[in-house]
Amino acid sequence: MINKKHHRTSLKDLAKELGVSIATVSRALRGSSEIGQEMQQRVKDLAKRMNYRPNPFAQSLRKEAPKIIGVVVPNLVTHYYAAVLDGIEDEARREGYSVICANSHEHVEDERQAVEMFISMHVEGIIACLAQNTVDYSHFEEISDMGIPLVFFGRTCLTDRFSSVTANGDEAAQMATQHLIDTGSRHIAFIGGPNHLDMVRRRKHGYLEALRENHIEIDRNLVVCDKIDYDIALQSVERLLSLHNPPDAILAFNDIITFAAFTAIKNKGLCIPADVALIGFTDDRHAAYVTPRMSAIEDQSRLMGITACQLLLKNINGDSKVCKKIVPQQLVIRETSAKK
Repeated sequence: MINKKHHRTSLKDLAKELGVSIATVSRALRGSSEIGQEMQQRVKDLAKRMNYRPNPFAQSLRKEAPKIIGVVVPNLVTHYYAAVLDGIEDEARREGYSVICANSHEHVEDERQAVEMFISMHVEGIIACLAQNTVDYSHFEEISDMGIPLVFFGRTCLTDRFSSVTANGDEAAQMATQHLIDTGSRHIAFIGGPNHLDMVRRRKHGYLEALRENHIEIDRNLVVCDKIDYDIALQSVERLLSLHNPPDAILAFNDIITFAAFTAIKNKGLCIPADVALIGFTDDRHAAYVTPRMSAIEDQSRLMGITACQLLLKNINGDSKVCKKIVPQQLVIRETSAKK
């Protein structure tokens, strides 16, 4: 039994205690005809015993009949996610919706809690980007079972059930790697995030395809996929630069890893791009303001947010079709990538 002194009983707690889904509990508490009278009574009795109380904020919202969209992002302090959210908010506002955002901090448990909060608040729909350690998608499967519209962006899962908006990371990575090859690099490293993320797989695939097409031998020592973390990426790049045959170029998975690589190269006393060329998946604000100015694969992150919101609103309005949209990325060449 849940310790009520330190824990506010949730729909998830009731569902776990009864061995049923959150959807069943939610419907039973609403008196839905989809749930038998016996189960409804069991749920209501347990809710009373466990002192379950609906979110008063959510109740007051429902009374005023607002239209709320919940958004879950892995790291709100980065420009990428802030720009995506900006696009979502603008599109939602035009259609009369408000947006509430939750930050998972790249942890699946925070992600689960955010999803549970949105369910309790009876949001109209949810837009989400997976935390990097999410490998169990049961909390999203429950959303599907409950019929709550959901759209993924960036990092996705359950693509047969939910619409998604992604970038053309494979094509962009291949284009960036080709540029490095064309401008004199031959021993190119790829620094990525966890291999189970579809975004990582796409970008790594593009990098490898460019090497294959140019008949450059793939050195597995130069392909490093680890946690998306500045310090871990910094150590990984430092280790690569200490190899007997270190990389002469790096393709970095995102802005966190890109600037870790930038720092590691500088700390080693090496010149960019003469000693080590560098291209990262990052945003224009940071890339243009460092010295040398960063060549980068730039997301149209605000457009991604707008597109995700448009798909969600279609679902909310009754269109159950699962759609997959691709927002193209842009390779911007500045000063860190060309050796010649």
